Amino acid sequence: MSDTLAPAERPQNGGVGGHPGASRPPKAASLWSDAWYDLRRRPLFVGSAVLIGVLVAMAVFPSLFTSVNPFDAATCDLAQARQGMSAAHRFGTDNLGCDVYSRVVYGARNSLVIGLSTTVVTALLGGLLGLLAGFRGGALDTLLSRITEIFFAIPSILGALLILAIFRTGNVWTVMLALAVLAWPLTYRIMRAAVITAKGQDYVLAARALGASAPRIMFRHILPNAVASVIVVATINLGTFIAAEAGLSFLGVGLRSPDISWGLMISDARERFLEAPWPLLFPALFLSLTVLAFIMLGDAVRDALDPKLR
Repeated sequence: MSDTLAPAERPQNGGVGGHPGASRPPKAASLWSDAWYDLRRRPLFVGSAVLIGVLVAMAVFPSLFTSVNPFDAATCDLAQARQGMSAAHRFGTDNLGCDVYSRVVYGARNSLVIGLSTTVVTALLGGLLGLLAGFRGGALDTLLSRITEIFFAIPSILGALLILAIFRTGNVWTVMLALAVLAWPLTYRIMRAAVITAKGQDYVLAARALGASAPRIMFRHILPNAVASVIVVATINLGTFIAAEAGLSFLGVGLRSPDISWGLMISDARERFLEAPWPLLFPALFLSLTVLAFIMLGDAVRDALDPKLR
């Protein structure tokens, strides 16, 4: 019998063995890689991400969108007040003769900054407290749960009005603080429930048996598996916070002139809506599209991170 192997029987460069260039078994996919693979194939995610990208570019580089416009957002001419759409004023002018198009573009910055900063603060504060309460349990869990119940009993609009009345200043950071103080308990409850569920899983019990420290168990094993639900809620809440800022500005307790935001523009244009609808309709349209984009993005992320919804 010949010692020479047939060509089909010889190990190839791509086969198993110690040869250079031998192929390796496919790497095990994680939850996040699976979710990203799934998200890229969802039209809902792609569409909302593109729209959000345009809005973020508008907020960060507003001059790119107003470079073809001869009118500045802060320049107003009472003689040009309440004009309709034209080649000079694409979205018309408001009650003070300001160019609505330029103000809509520059208003995106404050609206998005408030939404993003409030989302980050609530996710970090509520997520950290929920992680500690769910993992430690006992008196700490009871105390934090009772505190959150107090916040849930406060009507959101009334609480925000009270906080902003105390500061007596309507700027980006006071509005963010008013929204974050009232919104973190929801993130806390979601994180706490996810941590309690993850704490009883086999991989956590195995880590305890191997002598892993409490901080390592919390941040290395539990947090990566519990943070998905917080990310989904934070994405959806971002659009909600932008709408809440518009509502507070509409009521006269949010941002104030000379700041520019979509809610403030809607508030200024409501009295002359029948006479000049464009100063109200365009900021309302951009506000609605922004909130809708973040809600759609949150829905797509939720579906991708939950295997049962695939």
